[in-house]
Amino acid sequence: MLKKWNRIMAKEKNTAYLMAFPAAVIIILLGVVPILYVIWLSLSNVNPVTMETEFIGLENYADTLGNLDFWKSMGITFYFTIISVVLQLFLGVCVALLLNQEFKGRWLVRTLCLLPWAVPTLVNANLWKWMLNTSYGIVNKLLIAMGIVDEGVFWLGHPFLTLNCVVVVDTWRMLPMVMLMLLAAMQTVSKATLEAAKMDGAGAIKRVLNVYLPSIKPMILVVLVLRTIQAFRVFDIIFTMTKGGPDNGTMTISFYTYQEIYDYLNYGKGAAIALIILIAMLILSLIYMQLLKEKD
Repeated sequence: MLKKWNRIMAKEKNTAYLMAFPAAVIIILLGVVPILYVIWLSLSNVNPVTMETEFIGLENYADTLGNLDFWKSMGITFYFTIISVVLQLFLGVCVALLLNQEFKGRWLVRTLCLLPWAVPTLVNANLWKWMLNTSYGIVNKLLIAMGIVDEGVFWLGHPFLTLNCVVVVDTWRMLPMVMLMLLAAMQTVSKATLEAAKMDGAGAIKRVLNVYLPSIKPMILVVLVLRTIQAFRVFDIIFTMTKGGPDNGTMTISFYTYQEIYDYLNYGKGAAIALIILIAMLILSLIYMQLLKEKD
């Protein structure tokens, strides 16, 4: 009987392995193989015409880490990532708390809040580029009409100001996603817990700090990891709005990698930068998990 049972279990295991085999092959071909190829390119000098490779070891990494432009791009990227994620998380919590309340027309407000997320990124970037135009942009026209400024502001003409404008554009685009994820987590908070907090005299702020935030902590971790990865590799908004300018003030690391590969044809150096970005993302994700992990 035991032998028969073992044969049945072995047969089921073989069937499971057979069914998982196609998915495993696809994952290896689409995931593992490209990463291994990038690692090889990062250790090689690549001829841009013939794509022949010559092994040079860690020379690409040494050149990259010794380049001031690389560290400037990393600094810009970290600034963009930190400001964007913090701003979006703070606003996302506030909007989610508001939309979690009962009021007339809540379904309509929720729908309207999701509209920016439905706009394609390139359309969003071009829309804001037009709105921020110095001569005919609606932002300057409104500010002048309200008497806040006397003449149009050159929003996309100063490096630091332009970088912050890109942060605003990215926040407008991604805030609905953050809000939706946090709102979904808030709706799982026990009503009995909220009622108990009210009976204990906890006000709105205390309920947020002591009930809502601890309950949605796992979702906050998910949002932090997703948004950090997305913000750190931001490219499309930069490409459409600024092309890395002015004066390389919005040269994020992804756009810097793009230039190395497609403008300067430095495939090996571009691959090395891409792997450095991957390692940075893994380190940031591990830090988030350590800071926000649940206690046993």
